[in-house]
Amino acid sequence: MSEVRFLRRAEPGVREESVPWVRTRLRTAPGTAFWLALLVALTACLAGAFPRAVDRYEDAGLRRAAEQARPDRTSVEVYAPPPSVMLSPREREDVLRPELLARQYTKVRAEVPRALVLDPEQSTYGVRTTLDLPVPDPWLPRPTGKPAEVTLIAQTGLGAHSSLARGRLPRADEDVTSAAPELEAAVTVETAKALHIKVGSVLHAPAAGRTLPIRVTGIVTPRDPEGAYWSTRPTLRTPSLVREPAPSVDMHWLGALLIPPEAAPVLLATPGRPERYWQLAPSAGSLRARDTPDLRSALASLEAGPALRKVRLRIDGPVTELTQITGQTEVLTDLDEVLAAYDRFRAGVAPLVAVAAFGTGTVAVVVLLMAGGLTAERRRAEFALLRARGASLRGLTARLFAETAVVAVPAGALGLAAALVAVPGGRLRYAVAAAAAVTAVVCAALPLRTAAAHRVVRVHTGREDISAVRPSRRRTVAELTLLVLAAGAVESLRRRGTSGTSGDLVSLAPVLVGVIAALVLVRLYPLPLRGLARPAARLRGVLAHLSLARAGRTSASAVLPLLALLTALTTAAFGGSVLAGVQDARDRAALLAVGADARVETAAPLPSGLPDRLRGSRGVSDLSAVSVTSDAKPENGAQSLPLVGVDPADYVALSSRTDIGAFAATRLRAGAAGTPVPALAATATARTYGTRPFPVLLPDGSSLTVRITTVLDRTPAVAGSDFLVVNREALSPAMARPTALLLTGQGLDGAALRRAVPEAASVHLKSEERRRFVDSPLQTGAEGVYATAVAAGTGYAVLALLLSLLRTAPERTALLARLRTMGLTRAAGRRLLILESLPQAFLAALGGVLTGWATIRLLSPGVDLTAIALPAAEPAATAAELRTDTLSLAIPATAVLLLAVGMGIGQAWWSGRRGSVQELRAGDAR
Repeated sequence: MSEVRFLRRAEPGVREESVPWVRTRLRTAPGTAFWLALLVALTACLAGAFPRAVDRYEDAGLRRAAEQARPDRTSVEVYAPPPSVMLSPREREDVLRPELLARQYTKVRAEVPRALVLDPEQSTYGVRTTLDLPVPDPWLPRPTGKPAEVTLIAQTGLGAHSSLARGRLPRADEDVTSAAPELEAAVTVETAKALHIKVGSVLHAPAAGRTLPIRVTGIVTPRDPEGAYWSTRPTLRTPSLVREPAPSVDMHWLGALLIPPEAAPVLLATPGRPERYWQLAPSAGSLRARDTPDLRSALASLEAGPALRKVRLRIDGPVTELTQITGQTEVLTDLDEVLAAYDRFRAGVAPLVAVAAFGTGTVAVVVLLMAGGLTAERRRAEFALLRARGASLRGLTARLFAETAVVAVPAGALGLAAALVAVPGGRLRYAVAAAAAVTAVVCAALPLRTAAAHRVVRVHTGREDISAVRPSRRRTVAELTLLVLAAGAVESLRRRGTSGTSGDLVSLAPVLVGVIAALVLVRLYPLPLRGLARPAARLRGVLAHLSLARAGRTSASAVLPLLALLTALTTAAFGGSVLAGVQDARDRAALLAVGADARVETAAPLPSGLPDRLRGSRGVSDLSAVSVTSDAKPENGAQSLPLVGVDPADYVALSSRTDIGAFAATRLRAGAAGTPVPALAATATARTYGTRPFPVLLPDGSSLTVRITTVLDRTPAVAGSDFLVVNREALSPAMARPTALLLTGQGLDGAALRRAVPEAASVHLKSEERRRFVDSPLQTGAEGVYATAVAAGTGYAVLALLLSLLRTAPERTALLARLRTMGLTRAAGRRLLILESLPQAFLAALGGVLTGWATIRLLSPGVDLTAIALPAAEPAATAAELRTDTLSLAIPATAVLLLAVGMGIGQAWWSGRRGSVQELRAGDAR
């Protein structure tokens, strides 16, 4: 352990003495050093883990977005036009040979910007026909009589990316020409099944002046069917049934025949206009959210920039008149659109997480400062004595810095190591910077606090409680500055919302509101206590008056504990409301998608006894049977819309219970015979047809005349923006039969419902639909980080209260011992400590509740939770809003009160175990 030299204000000729201060302090106060190290380690661990956790879930979210986009959008395709007819036949064939394509593939990969990391296993190249070739063989399936078509693909790496199911891989001579009499090809298992192809089957494709026979020698199974090799062009793996453009109703099959790369020159003999291509698959494991700007820049350069110019130079050579006529190499990809969509998604999530990070970080810093302040308060007499005996302020602060650093630096390093182990991945430098910042704050807190308190040499100090110390002008200016910043942040958030350009000030809005509330409450704190102390003085007992008097003489440094408590309670209330709003938004979106807790529907009418059977199922509390047809034609026109036939009583109960388009049952009450049927309609439907009677033609040929009597935004039976709802009794018997059942209840069993309904019916549960809304690690990761930040902030709030009570614990213990020598009972002493600690705890709890409520009300217009609650594809009608969550306000505030009471009881019990003489001696020693 290194020693720090303490220099007194030396006199000439006096020998300097070296005192082992640091070693002595650690030996005399090991408990203090241990708890400080634990606090630093935990805080450094949280600080170091936060940026890595954010990086981790953002990277996972980007990879999930790329997976969902599929390789046909994320792959980068480089393709060159067919060889020019101005070349000789031999030169045109050589352009398509695999040896030249391989060299060009190497050159193309060399010109790809470094930001785009490629997957060599899934990247490939080859030649393919750009026009589909009709195959007239009669044994191929013809759904509408039109012959099937094929595309010929000579893609390298077929053997490495597939396994043989039957037969062998196709072969070709290395010097094959376009005049080859026949070709060998392979097909995938799916293609063979759909087109009835077997090993040995021969297909006949058109060629120049002849028919080109293509013999299938093998049927292969893709090793990685979802990989870029097979899925960049889905037809390569799976055939498709192509529908001819309207008004034609013809359909035909389109499949791929996989020929060997050496046979590519044969494609010149077909009318398929063969093109060369180089398929570059990005490496999914290398995608990182922080690299998206560079990656988007690289893609822009490849599509229309310097990189494209270099690729063209490698493939086409210098620009000549020939290349201008025949066309140049092009690069296509939709990966940049995928990245742009992800960036928009992340921009909606990041500010919400920043709010929690700033709130928890502020509370943590305040607690660290309080820990230093607690030590400075405990050792005030020691430092005052040292200053009075000639210790220099610089030497004292340096000594205290070394004393704290010896404990804090190893603890910070240990916390950083724990963060690196707990959260693998992510950027190291941010974690190191965060842990280093925590360590620096701890090392500086005690020396700076001591330097501020003992810059003037003095032994005795006057009263420093709230009642005696008046706020200085500097403090007033600082508080007004914070007030202006808080008002600006709140107004900015309300105007611009939580967008990616809102800045850090907007993310600090809840924290600033809590800071302003703490400063205001500290100024107002003495007023109610003074008002209560006067009537309490006229009471018989001394406990109320004494506790209020002592609470009113709370130290002026109580601003830090109150600041920590209010900031933590505000952040917890805001964070809890965010998480509750996310859950509510998902529940609402799932309810709107299903229409009830469960939905059973089919295209044909349901069995007549099914509703009664399901009413008795476990968990089902109510059921509404409806008939839904999507082909109702108002005014006998060509435009159709959904029409729903309902039982008014059941449907009214369902609408009220789900709060989806509630209405009165009288709105669907049928009138006299021959009068229009009353109908409920969507807003768009009512805008189109108005309130006049109009006929509606139904699919069974019947019709009815309806009049719109009520306009609804939505209804449980239909999720669209157009619908009509009528009484089922007004429909014909065939149209009135239920096609859907809407069930409500708790704990519905999806498996049991599916067993009870016909096989043709589909069952949708709200609980299952809700899981679909969490489709990205960006959402789950942000929720996890947010919940952790809120929990950590709450823990720091508890720690702030403990530090606040520990700061005055010796004084209260000594006071209790003196009062016991004067006849105070243990029960009275317990009540005294509780009553003394309650005002500040009650002030913090009440202020936290009010501040949290005000913060949510102020910021809710600018906070949109849709990005974190719902997938990007969800409609705006299910947008998530920030609402006040009662539990998030009440639970932390109640915990503060209970902890304050528990601390008072615990201290009274502990002091009661020791004798009054011992306590008084301990107090005198202090």
